[in-house]
Amino acid sequence: MSGRRATMGTMGEGYDPGFLREAVDLPGPDAPTVLLDYTHFSVRLLPARRLAAVTGVNINGQALVPLGREGTWHYDPRVPQGLQTGPDVYQHNDLDRGHLVRRLDPVWGDDSTALAANQDTFSYPNAAPQAAAFNQGKELWAGLEDHVLHHASQFDARISVFTGPVLDAGDLPYRGIQIPRKFWKIAAWTMDGRLAAAGFLLDQSPLLGPEELARIMRERLLADEPPPLGPYRTFQVPIPHIAELTRIALTHLADADRFTAGIPDGTPGGAVLPLTDLRQVRL
Repeated sequence: MSGRRATMGTMGEGYDPGFLREAVDLPGPDAPTVLLDYTHFSVRLLPARRLAAVTGVNINGQALVPLGREGTWHYDPRVPQGLQTGPDVYQHNDLDRGHLVRRLDPVWGDDSTALAANQDTFSYPNAAPQAAAFNQGKELWAGLEDHVLHHASQFDARISVFTGPVLDAGDLPYRGIQIPRKFWKIAAWTMDGRLAAAGFLLDQSPLLGPEELARIMRERLLADEPPPLGPYRTFQVPIPHIAELTRIALTHLADADRFTAGIPDGTPGGAVLPLTDLRQVRL
């Protein structure tokens, strides 16, 4: 694997950059990744972290199939298991296998295609460890696609969504991997034939001081327990802020950012908006 990506065989058609009226390529980091195509979505797996750097999914709101939550978590056979974060990380603890591409998002088309997409979302490259505890912030995060899709239904009823963990060198270690503390999401759609986008950040950093965090980390590592994670805090953020955190080029999406439209440069706090209700989202 060298350069920007290495492409393996495909299991589906993958993310389609021409899905919207204005083309949007699947972004990726400068580090080498493995591109894995599934049904209606793709994953750029970062072998160095055994997690996805970026996922991209096309959602056709007029053709969604309401399948129940049924699926079996599995390794992707195209990638060595040692390069994937598999079941050992999630056993006997309170970590969730957090879908990066939400299970419902690629489940559209005819019945066989929808079933294939549903099962594809249970591939380990599409998962990342997340706090299992349910809270308001997690509910907000889970509802973002539906909220944006409802808005986009006034136009094409189609959106493309890009999601990934913020892979920071300081992420806390556990069972041979590092647990991400933040996740990002960008939704893109077209209005009057022009691209529009909105960016979001999920922060599950522990709300602890450095000394307390170090003490709890020592205790948990000795007990083979995962690092402490805080409550889900969900924010709408400028897309350039996501680019800075992830070191992923997002210029095309940043130029279409609805959140920063009309906000003067130099706004205090970088115009970061804590979300407590989906009605606060700026589209």
